Amino acid sequence: MFDVVVVGGGPAGMSATLTLGRAHRAVLLLDAGEGRNAPAEAVHNFLTRDGTPPSRLRELGRDELSAYPGVQVRDGAVTGVGVPDGGGFRLSLSGGGTVDARRLLLATGLADEMSDLRGVGPLWGRSAFHCPYCHGYECTGKPVAVIGAEPARVRLALQLSRFASDVVLCTGGAPVDPALRAKLEAHGVPVRCEAISRLEATGDALERIVFESGPPLAREAVFVVNVPRQRSDLAARLGCAAFADACVEVDEFGRTSVPGVYAAGDMARRATVPVPLAAVISAAASGTVAAAVIDQDLLGADFGLSNPFPRRVDEPRVP
Repeated sequence: MFDVVVVGGGPAGMSATLTLGRAHRAVLLLDAGEGRNAPAEAVHNFLTRDGTPPSRLRELGRDELSAYPGVQVRDGAVTGVGVPDGGGFRLSLSGGGTVDARRLLLATGLADEMSDLRGVGPLWGRSAFHCPYCHGYECTGKPVAVIGAEPARVRLALQLSRFASDVVLCTGGAPVDPALRAKLEAHGVPVRCEAISRLEATGDALERIVFESGPPLAREAVFVVNVPRQRSDLAARLGCAAFADACVEVDEFGRTSVPGVYAAGDMARRATVPVPLAAVISAAASGTVAAAVIDQDLLGADFGLSNPFPRRVDEPRVP
């Protein structure tokens, strides 16, 4: 039996595994190889690794984990989970067989569902984006469009006006609140209200937005609405509490509502955080925190010690 099985080999999962390996825990990292940021050219806002391709970041993480004898890394997905009579968790693996763990850390991440806007798929992560902190700087001096009419899209358009040479809000046929439209125009952000036909590009480089009426709009980048969803249904199978947006609910220590199950990365958030924080560095940090708390949890179980991290009143102890 492993002390901990970490499901998910992205920044949160690898960071947690590193912490546990350095604590001399027997830990297994299971990686299905489906990183959310795989389409992007580079990882940003990660100190010392700004501009590193996502695949390279994974390679570096794997190399570091190989130095710790208590760490095992396997490629593959989890196909089932159960709770044996003796306690802990039993995971069925896509390659066959099962593994047992005293504690379980989920770091399976989110996946992005694209809008039905024609032409957006091949541009995702290259010239079609959703996060100004991940890709806004790379739009410096470029003509940019923001698609949508909601207040949050207006806010994004105003934010990007600090980066881009010019920004246009394209509502796709929806109306904009008159007060917000006046604010946009007062700050030099025009609005196009025609329905959008498609995005046109050469390869993964956006060239123009084509409307159902009116002239096309030449742009080099576009910020679109994406809908994140859980990449894995493992948390749901375990019965972990989740928010309406499907993010798994955790406390400040990464604990889910299911005893012995922790979650880290962008798949999980606290109730005090209104939206998922998708930064790679924050995912890595959450993995480190959860791993340290898991180690203390196991330490208490092994030596009959109290846990220094406050527990929810309604949470039963795990053997």
